[in-house]
Amino acid sequence: MKNLFLAAFAVFAFASVNAQDESTGGQTSEGTWLIEANTGNAMLGTTGIYFTSSDGNSQFNLGLDGGYFIMDDLAIKAGLGYNSFSPDEGDGVSSFSYRLGAKYYVNSMIPVTLDLTGASGDGAENGLGETPLWLGIGAGYAWFIGDMVAIEPGLRYNHSLNEDFTDEGVFQVNIGFTLFF
Repeated sequence: MKNLFLAAFAVFAFASVNAQDESTGGQTSEGTWLIEANTGNAMLGTTGIYFTSSDGNSQFNLGLDGGYFIMDDLAIKAGLGYNSFSPDEGDGVSSFSYRLGAKYYVNSMIPVTLDLTGASGDGAENGLGETPLWLGIGAGYAWFIGDMVAIEPGLRYNHSLNEDFTDEGVFQVNIGFTLFF
């Protein structure tokens, strides 16, 4: 937990040192839509993007999140993802992931998220037939590289809500790519 607070402090320190001018507020204004793709983590159901391959086993995930700003700096979001695992021997498995939540941009440049992430399908279950359900909180920094695009590195902690699946939380370092329109 101490490391989580230190990491969050580092993100906020980076954001305050590299503050942007106020002209970037238009991207996060009421009525704006967003679409984002994030790097993912193979440990949980995710709407992110990743690929891993080792010893003939490969796994990939494709997913996107979308949202709508219901007021300045506050977006309601939903996301979907597809995961496939292909072992060297045997049949592959797949699953679908979903995410529902909110994203708030502090000072129109520091995204803070709170969401619920889950997965279903034969590839989502553990050996006991249980599926994951996570409550996630994250923070980062929105680096606006144009009127419609931001790169958002961030930190995220996912707390398991299904102790029959796992009782451990998952810490992530993500990089998000967001389009605003």
